[in-house]
Amino acid sequence: MEYVYAALILNESGEEINEENLTAVLDAAGVDVEESRVKALVAALEDVDIDEAVSEAAAVPAGGAAAGGAAPADEGGDDEGGDEDEEEVSDVPDTTDDDDDDDDVSDEGAEGLGGLFG
Repeated sequence: MEYVYAALILNESGEEINEENLTAVLDAAGVDVEESRVKALVAALEDVDIDEAVSEAAAVPAGGAAAGGAAPADEGGDDEGGDEDEEEVSDVPDTTDDDDDDDDVSDEGAEGLGGLFG
């Protein structure tokens, strides 16, 4: 994520997103820079209008894409397809009831956030 954040910083400041600038931002942030990741990101962003991509992402409410994708599937299927979708949804809570796994995930999430901000 640091690489993407560095690209966003460069874009916001009006600087060109190239290997040299991206590496400089990452170095300044204390990130151990991997040259291959820098090259891959610069190549991936070559034809991307970052301002447009950010504004489109901000326009989509959280969970909007998932809800939008689920509605056509329910409407398009026949009664048997609808029953299968309901069964799949009812199976989801059964696989996520492990309390031990939830504690591990929350600890990992806290460590990840701490790494970003502290």
